[in-house]
Amino acid sequence: MSNKLYNLKYLKETRSFLRKNMTEAELVLWEILKDKKLCGRKFRRQHSIGYYIADFYCSSEKLIIELDGYHHFTTEGIKKDIERDDNLKSLGFKVLRFENKEVLENLTQVLKVIKSNFKANN
Repeated sequence: MSNKLYNLKYLKETRSFLRKNMTEAELVLWEILKDKKLCGRKFRRQHSIGYYIADFYCSSEKLIIELDGYHHFTTEGIKKDIERDDNLKSLGFKVLRFENKEVLENLTQVLKVIKSNFKANN
């Protein structure tokens, strides 16, 4: 990875595109994460860390939340996600993954899992 870790310039256009074209599940979760609504934690959406773009990132917790659609469940997608998560974990980040369907059908449980991964639960 580059010496600069966050928001590399060459990913700016991609980050912007992803923010403007969020999935339904991302929009639902973002409504709860934005403006420090979840236990006072500040989250960013489509934030790049190295050459990866995290769906949601909380810097105070070093917590990354990824929402996975169908392409993540292919053989290639699973392999890429494992490699990505391992790289991010090696840098000291915690990565949580949820299926889009989980967010849409069981948001309460998703939020419970996110909160349980905060260093000091509120």
